[in-house]
Amino acid sequence: MSDIDVPFTVSFTHRLRHTADICDADFHVLTDLLATDPQQRAKVQLWVDSNLHSSESGQQSFASRLGEQLAQSGRVDLAGNPHSIPGGETCKNSDEVLQQLLSLIHEHDMDRRSYVIVAGGGAVLDVAGYAAAIAHRGIRLIRLPSTTLAQSDSGVGVKNAINYFGKKNWIGTFAVPWAVINDAAILQSLPDRDFRSGLTEAIKVSLLKDAPFFEFIRTNADAIRQRDPAISSAVIARSCRLHLDHITLGGDPFESLEARPLDFGHWSAHRLEPMTDYQLRHGEAVGIGVALDTLYSARMFGLSHETAIEVCHTIAAIGSSTWCDAINDSDAVLRGLEEFRQHLGGRLTVTMLKDIGRSINVHEIDIKVMKSCIEELRELSKETNGVAAGE
Repeated sequence: MSDIDVPFTVSFTHRLRHTADICDADFHVLTDLLATDPQQRAKVQLWVDSNLHSSESGQQSFASRLGEQLAQSGRVDLAGNPHSIPGGETCKNSDEVLQQLLSLIHEHDMDRRSYVIVAGGGAVLDVAGYAAAIAHRGIRLIRLPSTTLAQSDSGVGVKNAINYFGKKNWIGTFAVPWAVINDAAILQSLPDRDFRSGLTEAIKVSLLKDAPFFEFIRTNADAIRQRDPAISSAVIARSCRLHLDHITLGGDPFESLEARPLDFGHWSAHRLEPMTDYQLRHGEAVGIGVALDTLYSARMFGLSHETAIEVCHTIAAIGSSTWCDAINDSDAVLRGLEEFRQHLGGRLTVTMLKDIGRSINVHEIDIKVMKSCIEELRELSKETNGVAAGE
């Protein structure tokens, strides 16, 4: 017998849409994505972040508005009532939410040509995406990211997961969503803290791939902090496109290679979140991690120190912190390097910066230098935002 190795490729389509109000004039954008025979209704379940059930000034909540639109649509067979998923990282920290979602799929006889529409923040998208990916080996998933963080980064990604063994995203899969809709209206009720810190992922990807984009964020940082709709929408759209291009054109959508450049700043961010019992928002943790790795890049890889300071000031200027007290335990933070290596597989590979728009992958971190960068960040944060995030 002879050995046979047959390489093959699988074709995927990543559908991204931008809307002003998916619950009103743009509802057709959602129904147009339901690929069914015109004479046949699409079977749909709606899962919604619990934070989207609240409203201000007596206005109808996003969850109610979207649920009513789906129930009244002649294109949709709504399987059960809209299901609420607890918002925030809590929904990823046990099997309970996952089992509820799988039970809903089972009870309503959903199949591979059914649709799960999930509206929510990154954590909700993660657990919902994992449930949809493993039920019947994959049910069509349409994401409606409800935070700036998810709209600019994770919502367009092909990963989903839950936390396990006290580690972030330890159980999960790669699965391309059927579609992603970035809706402007869904962001209106987002608290300032989440709106601002979510855009640290935009800073991250600008540092990796697009120097003019970073300059745009830097010069418009105050407008971003004030939630200027035109500026914020432009930042989200550009960040989302850079992430999407990396996934679809970068040659490694399922991260089979060593390097994961889009995880710049994440080795410490993923460690800080459980260290603070997830009181630290993911965007805040990423901002701190990006600031730390930018300072390290200036010490080790030729990035100018002035640029590194500018990056830290920009993170603070949009309204996100560059420090939290958990970093005082530097040895505990640095254990994140080994967890990151395990998550990658193989040897440690961390992306750093030679300049804005020019990255380098390294396989060793000088612990003494990194600890010195932590101390520098501590002092620098006193000049920028001073107060630890999550306090």
